[in-house]
Amino acid sequence: MSIIVAYHTRTGHSRKLAKAVAADIGADALDIRQWSPGLKADTLLLFGGIYGGKSDAPMLAFARALSPRDVRRAVLMTSCASGKDRQVGVRDALTGAGVAVEAEEFVCPGGFLVFRMGRPNARDIREAVDFARRHAVPRKA
Repeated sequence: MSIIVAYHTRTGHSRKLAKAVAADIGADALDIRQWSPGLKADTLLLFGGIYGGKSDAPMLAFARALSPRDVRRAVLMTSCASGKDRQVGVRDALTGAGVAVEAEEFVCPGGFLVFRMGRPNARDIREAVDFARRHAVPRKA
């Protein structure tokens, strides 16, 4: 079973989470700009932020360009200032491209200006690692 950890970030929050998860599962964290044709994964752990209440345009373009030949299944892991917003646009783009997406999504509060400074923190990272361990391998029906 192949697992790829990929991320897109403006602030560094998603990179921080992705690198911690990748280190835990013995993978590399790959910036989506480094994705090259021919990369394939049974599971893609995809980290990204929410900016202004929406998924970022480069993340949406990346998701639209994937196919089930590249990625069988994606697990979304999100950092956002509200600590509540989900990657709805990315989920829609992936499913529209035919990539299966895990129903549950990890959401971590991210810092913004003076709000929630220091996030993601050590607890957030532990929670991301625990979530990734539970969801990196598909559960049997």
